[in-house]
Amino acid sequence: MSVQFSNFKTLDDYMAELGRAARTAQNVLRTSSSEVRNQAIRNMAKNIRANSAAIVTANEKDMAAGRDKGLSPAMLDRLRLDAARIDGIADGLDAIAALPDPVGQIDESWSENNGLSFEKVRVPIGIIGMIYESRPNVTADAGALAVKSGNGCILRGGSEAMHSNLAIYSAMRTGLAAAGLHAACVQYIDTTDRAAVGALLGGIDGAVDMIIPRGGKGLIARVQKDARVPVLAHLEGLNHSYVHKSADLEKAERLVLNAKLRRTGVCGSTETLLIDREIADVAVPKLLHALTEGDCEIRGDADVCALFSTAKLASETDFQTEHLAAIINVRLVDRLEDALTHIATYGSGHTDCIICEDADAAARFLREVDSAICMHNTSTQFADGGEFGFGAEIGIATGRLHARGPVGAKHLTTFKYRVTSNGQTRS
Repeated sequence: MSVQFSNFKTLDDYMAELGRAARTAQNVLRTSSSEVRNQAIRNMAKNIRANSAAIVTANEKDMAAGRDKGLSPAMLDRLRLDAARIDGIADGLDAIAALPDPVGQIDESWSENNGLSFEKVRVPIGIIGMIYESRPNVTADAGALAVKSGNGCILRGGSEAMHSNLAIYSAMRTGLAAAGLHAACVQYIDTTDRAAVGALLGGIDGAVDMIIPRGGKGLIARVQKDARVPVLAHLEGLNHSYVHKSADLEKAERLVLNAKLRRTGVCGSTETLLIDREIADVAVPKLLHALTEGDCEIRGDADVCALFSTAKLASETDFQTEHLAAIINVRLVDRLEDALTHIATYGSGHTDCIICEDADAAARFLREVDSAICMHNTSTQFADGGEFGFGAEIGIATGRLHARGPVGAKHLTTFKYRVTSNGQTRS
């Protein structure tokens, strides 16, 4: 039986019961077999497919409300579900189930002269609180990745996706129960009361072990300011594609178009295009014409505007903005060092790419750019856990501790040491 807000007199009582139920369920989940957890995830996928029509109907309510609220096209694209996207969500869950079990993996093993043998073993973190905006697929991805890694989770999606999230969550709970696991392994906060977020960030009296936020700059700032438990942050994607003077411009055109326009509302979309001044006379018109043919607005520096008459003059704020729309910033740089400096100044540590045929330039870029994902001749839209072979992701971590880049099931584990001997005592 799920923990529902409507059954409680106060928010505090509701959140406390969510925490208690999550801890009880996770104590069983963390010692469950890989077979049971995988079957639960496959059941989730099966039920999501079976309830596709109901999920689409729920999503239509959210889409209508979103249009009435004036949500941007990028936000509406993130929110929208159809049969194909729901199949994709279910396929992602099946891919998670097929992955190796991270729980119990031995990262290292060794012996010492004192007669002791050591193993560093992967174990679940515990209870994960997930706070996210707009994306209903995160409900399924986060729940499945938590189950795969033996973690309980408490989900808090954005109010703009409430109907969609609850429809997906209902299908997931049925899948958990069918596998013999407690439905409270995955829970969803079914109230839009913002005080629920504060309670989750406070750790619900020690029930929550880690918070993962996924959303805009405002959400991340609030979580990092108010959280009383460790945070694994997913920051905005201020991503760059840098066209080096050695670039194959036919290749560069394909990559830039895909990196910007495949889906403009995803965090892996390129927001700023840097072009080497040495090839600007040819590269600027070629690349920017292709982008404008794709209905992309160009915001360039003064040199770019001089070479491409329809470009708008970019402001300093543009280079600091994750547009999540068919808008791209463009700047000329004199050399590789300038591109590195620009990325270090304006980037968010998410994903950055160099497009070039010079192996030394590529090696230097990959070595010196301090981002979670550094690419060479690759569309930044590949910044996705599924494309990395992780089945799905719970976010792209842009910090430097615990996990970095796409966060899959293995990254939702910590470790413990197992030590054995033949009765050794210490002198």
